[in-house]
Amino acid sequence: MSEDPLTRYWGILDGTSEPRYLESKRKTVDVDLDADTATLWEAHGQALRHSKGQGGPSLLDLKTELANRMLRSCSLCERACGVDRTEGEVGHCGVSETRISSEFLHMGEEPDLVPSHTIFFSGCTFDCVFCQNWDISTRPDSGEWIEPVTLAEVIARKASQAGTQDNERWQGSARNVNWVGGDPTSHIGFILETLGKCSARTPQIWNSNMYLTVPTLRLLEGVIDVYLTDFKYGNDDCARRLSNVENYTEIIRRNHKVARSNAEMIIRHLVLPTHIDCCTKPILSWISDNLSGVRVNVMAQYRPAHRAREHREISRPLKPSEYRKTVVFAEDLGLDLCD
Repeated sequence: MSEDPLTRYWGILDGTSEPRYLESKRKTVDVDLDADTATLWEAHGQALRHSKGQGGPSLLDLKTELANRMLRSCSLCERACGVDRTEGEVGHCGVSETRISSEFLHMGEEPDLVPSHTIFFSGCTFDCVFCQNWDISTRPDSGEWIEPVTLAEVIARKASQAGTQDNERWQGSARNVNWVGGDPTSHIGFILETLGKCSARTPQIWNSNMYLTVPTLRLLEGVIDVYLTDFKYGNDDCARRLSNVENYTEIIRRNHKVARSNAEMIIRHLVLPTHIDCCTKPILSWISDNLSGVRVNVMAQYRPAHRAREHREISRPLKPSEYRKTVVFAEDLGLDLCD
C-alpha cells in the first residue's frame, strides 16, 4: 500500500511535526527589511535553501514585506494588473482592503480536513459563470475588515488542542486553517501578517484556483502545509469562455508541479456536465502522468448557479451517469480518490 499522501499533515496533528509557518517564524534571515527588493528576494532564496539564518528578522517577516511590496504594482496572480493597491487602486479582482465575508468551522470539506477553520475572503481573480460563491467572489467590498492580530486570536481559540485522527475526539476544534474565498491570492500579505501574530500548532491549507505567479508561490513555500487546489479545465478555450482567464492550462499545470514539490496536496475537480471529454479526462490523465502522492476529489455537486444558464452546455445539473463514468475513469488511472 502506498504512503498516505497527507503523512506530514497527520504528523502536525499528532505533534510529531510542526506547521511550516512556525518554522518560518523561527528561521532568521541576515538582511535589513528596508533593503531593495532584489536584495530581499536573494535573502529569501538563501533562507529557503538553508536551515538556519545568521540573525535578523524572521523568514516570515521577510515574506510579509515582499508580499506587501508586490502590492505596489500588483502581480500576485497571473493577470498582473500592475495597479498600486497600497494607494487604493484596484485591479481585475477588485480587492483593495482585505475583507472577510465569514469564518467558521466547516464540516463540509474533505473528511481528512474537518472540522476545518475556513476563512472566506471577498473578491476573486476568476470570473466563473457558474460560481457557487458568486455573492462574495463578485463583491470584493462585502464582508468586513479584521485586524490581523484579532484574526490570529480567533485562530488560536479554534485551534485543536488534541492530536488524533479520531474524529470523535476533536470536540469541535479546528484541524487546520483553511484560507479560501473567492480566492486567497489577492490577500496573501494579510494572511502572512496574520500568521506572524499566530502561535497555534495548526496546519495551514491554501484553498485556491492556483492562478498565482511564481513569485507568489515562492512566498507560500515554507508556510503552507497542504494545497487544496481547484483544477477546473482541461483546455484553454473552456477556461476562457467560462472563467475569463488566459493561458490556463500552462499556468495551472506549472503551479501544481511547483506546489507539489514543497507541500502535500489534495486536488479538487468539479465535473461539469458535457465537459467530461474536453476537461475532466485530460485533467485526470495529466495528474496521473505528472503528479505523485496526491489525493484527488472528483466532485459531483455541480449545479447551474450564478450565470451558468446563459451557457446551454452547463445549464443543468450533472447526471449521475456522467459522474459514474468519471469515477470509473479515475479509478482506472489508479488515482487516490477521496472518500
